[in-house]
Amino acid sequence: MNARHKAREIALQFLYRHDPISEQKTSDDEELAEELTAHFVHFHVPPESRQFAAELIAGTLREISTLDPLLEQQASNWKLNRMATVDRCILRMAVYEMKHFPETPASIIINEAVELAKEFGTAETPAFVNGILDAIKPKLRTVENEA
Repeated sequence: MNARHKAREIALQFLYRHDPISEQKTSDDEELAEELTAHFVHFHVPPESRQFAAELIAGTLREISTLDPLLEQQASNWKLNRMATVDRCILRMAVYEMKHFPETPASIIINEAVELAKEFGTAETPAFVNGILDAIKPKLRTVENEA
């Protein structure tokens, strides 16, 4: 498993625990940073995966208010609070990565999201994630970005 895949997996686990729709309490930045450090230690996250995982987590949590409407717009007949938490977290993280990591081709980001969906979701999750991300991709990436 490469370092970026491991980072995405760790980020997903952390985002799952801190999903604002299902989470009852809110955490401040300092508390989240402490929890992230403990998470890295507990799961023996290699140093080469920590920076990318932290960027995905912080960015996704910071931009949830802009990511969620985009997801709901593409998920016809699905409100975010009706989606499975793991699906919601994978989608948010992948959209954040597509927006802020232009050096990574969208096809790789989508493939990684589908792989996480296979590992952590239900049998329907991979197709659902793939469909939503394919629909969102043209809004975030142009052909020039993919070259």
